[in-house]
Amino acid sequence: MKMTRSRAQDPNVCGVTAAIAVIDGKWKTILLWLLESGPRRPGELRRRLPGLTEKVLTQTLREMEVDGLVHREVHDVRPLKTVYSLTAFGHELSEALAPLSDWGHRRLETLAEAQSVS
Repeated sequence: MKMTRSRAQDPNVCGVTAAIAVIDGKWKTILLWLLESGPRRPGELRRRLPGLTEKVLTQTLREMEVDGLVHREVHDVRPLKTVYSLTAFGHELSEALAPLSDWGHRRLETLAEAQSVS
């Protein structure tokens, strides 16, 4: 477990630090974004994210489940069918990240403009 994961539950840290601890990692924000449009099976998530291994996907989704962001539903059919979806808390986080995403896009545009001038 990374040190930042423990910060997600530390009541003595800044709220922003606690929030970032929950989304820390290469794949969590993009998984939030993909699950925002509806439930997905793990295979579908892996196809959408070619650099993501099955092991890392499973680990990341489990962390997100522990943090209350995603719900894992296993259908009792053969072969087993697992579906992940955002919880209400996950949707709330996704909505909270939208302004930050907008800011990030504006920053990237500013950087691109500055590079084209140089």
